[in-house]
Amino acid sequence: MLQNRIAQWAAHTPLKPIEVDCVTAVMLKILDGKCKMDLQEKAVMAWLYEAVRRQSGEVLNPALHTLIAKARDRLDETLRETIYEQRVLAETMISRPTMKAFKAMLRERGLFELAAEAEA
Repeated sequence: MLQNRIAQWAAHTPLKPIEVDCVTAVMLKILDGKCKMDLQEKAVMAWLYEAVRRQSGEVLNPALHTLIAKARDRLDETLRETIYEQRVLAETMISRPTMKAFKAMLRERGLFELAAEAEA
């Protein structure tokens, strides 16, 4: 199962606290509908979020995890607006070069290849 492979990847590829924040920010972006990743990449990132959400971040408020859980359970328009606001705030707290380096690291370390391998 792909979710288990992603959890194993996360266990063998420890993330820095700022990278945990990057995962959280991507999850916010997925939830507010602004993420430009394809469906497969979004699923991979959601499973990565599940694997690392209990780890400490560096700059983002840990209360975001409660908000994300609520949104994943039942996302209404009011909650979507709150998610949007928190996503924008997260993006101001994590520099663009940091986020780009994080996404490049995921690709270099083969995270997204796991989904392609699972389909083969």
